[in-house]
Amino acid sequence: MRVAILGLGVIGTTYAYAFQKAGHETFHILRDGKKEIPSAISVHLLDGRYDNRGEEKEGIYKMLLAHENEEFDFIFVSVASGNLTKALDTIRKRNIKGTIVLFCNFWNERKEVEHIVEDFPYIIAFPTAGGHMNNSWSLNCVLFDHIMLEAEEKTQIGNYSDLITLLTSADIKQEIPYDMLEWIWIHMAINAGVTSTAGRNGDIDNPNQLAKELMCDVKALKLAVKSIRETLKVVESRGVNLRLYKNEILPYNIPAGLSGILMKKLFSSNELTSRIMTLHSDVNDILYGCRCVYEEGKKQGLDLPLFYKNMESILA
Repeated sequence: MRVAILGLGVIGTTYAYAFQKAGHETFHILRDGKKEIPSAISVHLLDGRYDNRGEEKEGIYKMLLAHENEEFDFIFVSVASGNLTKALDTIRKRNIKGTIVLFCNFWNERKEVEHIVEDFPYIIAFPTAGGHMNNSWSLNCVLFDHIMLEAEEKTQIGNYSDLITLLTSADIKQEIPYDMLEWIWIHMAINAGVTSTAGRNGDIDNPNQLAKELMCDVKALKLAVKSIRETLKVVESRGVNLRLYKNEILPYNIPAGLSGILMKKLFSSNELTSRIMTLHSDVNDILYGCRCVYEEGKKQGLDLPLFYKNMESILA
């Protein structure tokens, strides 16, 4: 298949590398002002598709540019929150066609997402990958064995089965939650609880170090669980039935002390999970979800003392 990636970001390039290795053609759509890319980049991948402990792999990814008026089977869009409108405008200006796969955080209702996407056929998904690209065009990334994917009956795309074929060919499984937007809200709320706890002293300029410290501190992880219980109330206040997402929230329903111990054990024994926690360094993107949850909680008049206290330390 022909697959396009908007931009040169870590998430899109990681999946493009997996698709290219599976025999598909991959191209990058560059925004205005970005004209030069290397012909290839080196990739260091912690690959979780075949071993749940992860396998360290090295490879080369060949970079190709998409041109105006081209058509693709799928266009993967993974952009920082608030940049989706500009991202889709870039695709429109180049008259590039294809089904959009949205790999983004959304704190929106579906009608708001549809307003942004307008006439593009689209499907909402969520990646389980992360990493960073250094200045010498070397990608250090983590890839899990699955993505979260919207159910076919909740989309209006005509090539859903082709997307399943694409993902399966790259050995990427699909997990389908009750509702993708609601699942993303839950994911953002959980991350807000974790991030606000990690940055509770008011300094989040070095998120990698904060993540490392959090993962080995049972007391801090216990606080994170308590904060997550508060942030999930924000999601529930939006009308989400949390009972439909038992698997996602189960770890936060057991006693906080026990949960903290289990989380520390998970991080110390699972390199995939621990490494993905430390590879995301975009502070503005990390804080976006925290602010959304914080502002919604205040708007709804919810009593979230631990989360508010930690967030106000960060925002100050």
